[in-house]
Amino acid sequence: MTLPTIDDLDVSGRTVLVRADLNVPLHDGAVADDFRILASLPTIVALRARDAKVVVCSHLGRPNGHEASLSLAPIADRLGQLGDFPTMLAPGVVGPAVKRTIAESDPDTVVVLENTRFEPGEVTNDSALGVALAELGDVFVNDAFGTAHRSHASNVGVAQRLRSAAGLLLAKEIAAFDELLDDTDRPYVVVLGGAKVSDKLAVMKNLLPKVDMMLVGGGMCFTLLAASGYEVGDSLVEESMLDEVGGLLQGEHGGKILLPADFVVAESFAEHASNELASGTAIPEHSMGLDIGPEASAQFSNVVTAAERVFWNGPMGVFEWEAFRAGTAAVADAVASCNGFTVVGGGDSVAAIRMLGRETDVSHVSSGGGAGLQYLEGKILPGIAALEQWSDHA
Repeated sequence: MTLPTIDDLDVSGRTVLVRADLNVPLHDGAVADDFRILASLPTIVALRARDAKVVVCSHLGRPNGHEASLSLAPIADRLGQLGDFPTMLAPGVVGPAVKRTIAESDPDTVVVLENTRFEPGEVTNDSALGVALAELGDVFVNDAFGTAHRSHASNVGVAQRLRSAAGLLLAKEIAAFDELLDDTDRPYVVVLGGAKVSDKLAVMKNLLPKVDMMLVGGGMCFTLLAASGYEVGDSLVEESMLDEVGGLLQGEHGGKILLPADFVVAESFAEHASNELASGTAIPEHSMGLDIGPEASAQFSNVVTAAERVFWNGPMGVFEWEAFRAGTAAVADAVASCNGFTVVGGGDSVAAIRMLGRETDVSHVSSGGGAGLQYLEGKILPGIAALEQWSDHA
C-alpha cells in the first residue's frame, strides 16, 4: 500500500497536528512503560527538524467524561524528557483556549492536547469535533497505527478535512504487515496465543490459506483441543465457538494448525499454585493449563527458528507469573533467533518480548494489536483509508 508521507508535506513554518498513540500504562500518576512514546518520537523529531510547530493528540484509556486520572499531563512531561524538547499541555482538546495556547506557544514547544476521549464526539467521529480538531493545524499527520482500525474524530474526522499524510511509524507498520501478506518467503509461520479464540478466529481463517504452519497456544488453544475431542480439564474453553473451530480444524487447511503437545497445569489460577506437567490431549480433571510445556516449547521453537517469515501475537501462558513463563520465553527466544523476517504484535506479546529483553532481535515490534490483526484479516482500516484520499496530492 502506498500512502502520502511527511516527505510529501510542506511543513516549514506551519502547524502540524499529529495523531500519536500515547495510550500507555500509568502507575501512581507516572508513565509505567515508554514503548509507545518512544515509537512516536521519530515523526515528531523529524517534523520539528523541518521547522514545523507540532501539536500532538492522543487518547488514553476509556474515560467516562473528564477523568483527572486519565489526563495526558504525565505523558506530555515524559514525551518532553525522552525527546529532549519543551512540551506544554493544552487546557483541553479543542476550543478557543486551546487555540490560544497553540498560537501563543513558542514554535519550539510541542503542545500536547488533552485526552481526546474527554470529548464525547471522539469515538463517534462527530463531525463538529472533526472540524474543531482540523482548525488546530495547517496539515495533519496520522502516526497512530494502534487506533487505525477505529473511525474516530482524531484520526478519520481530521483527515477528511485537512491535508494529511502518514507518519514514520504508521508507514513502517504498514510496510511490515504488507511483507507478512506477501507470498514469497517460505516457510511462513504464525504463532497465536492469548485468552480467547473468538478474538483471533477471523485472522486464523484469513491466514490459514497463506501460511505453512499456524502454532496455537495460550488460553485459546483449549477450545481447539476440546473441539478435537480431547480432555482439557478446567482449562478455558469458549463453548459457543466449538462448532466453528471444529469446522476450521477439519477444513482444507486444518492440518496446518499445530497444538501444544504438553502443558504446565495447576488446580487453581494463582501465581504460586502447585503445578505439574500434563499431556496436551489429556489434561486431568480439575486442572487447568496455564502455560505450554517443555515438549511443546521445543516443538514450537523448532518450527519458528526454521521459518523465513514469522508473525507472533499472544503469549503462550500466564507469562506475568514466573512459574508459567517458560513457554512464552521459549517462543520469544525462537522468534528473536529466527533469521527470517519477524513481527511481534499485540500488547501482551510486546510486553513479553520486552520483559525478556529480546525486542531488538526482532525485525519489527508493532505498536498495534487489534489494528495489526484486522489488517492481516484483510479488513479496510478507517484510519488508513482516510489517508488514501490524499495519495493523489503526494
